[in-house]
Amino acid sequence: MFSRYQPTSSFQTITTENKKRLIVLGIDPGLANTGWGVVEVISQQYRPVSFGVIKTDTSHSLPDRISAIAKEVGVLVDRYSCEVVSMEDIFFTKNVSSAISVAKVIGAICHEMRSKNIEVHLFSPPQIKQAVTGMGKADKNQVQQMVKLLLGMKSIPKSDHAADALADCITYAVFSQTYSRIGMKGNNS
Repeated sequence: MFSRYQPTSSFQTITTENKKRLIVLGIDPGLANTGWGVVEVISQQYRPVSFGVIKTDTSHSLPDRISAIAKEVGVLVDRYSCEVVSMEDIFFTKNVSSAISVAKVIGAICHEMRSKNIEVHLFSPPQIKQAVTGMGKADKNQVQQMVKLLLGMKSIPKSDHAADALADCITYAVFSQTYSRIGMKGNNS
């Protein structure tokens, strides 16, 4: 039901008393393809853990597809011991029916995460672009290039959905570090 990337080198967890470590699950929600990425954040350094895409079969009913996505995200949270979920929020375009389906997926994922006591933070596409590239109107390629650079990857993830999910992880880290510096608590959960 989903594909995933595993790093080729062995993954080492770095823990020190002075550095906070956080495992973030990023989600790029969609009905046919939901991208996901897991990033370890240590201070201001990011390490990709894994990423992939949850795919649903169009022959299944809408409720079954939405439920399957939410359950699979729950499995990912457990598998990687994620502490927080960062997800792209709905962004209305010309295709309203697609936006409605994505909104349903977001709601199901939020429900699943709340049942596990996992915080969910939603970010708009311009917020994600701003956090990752420094420009709120960056194009998709600019975001993907920065994801590759910030995560120290050899290449951009093959799936745009997985790359977007990794960008969601970076966005949460940037916003939480900013809030921490100015003594503000994020209210996006």
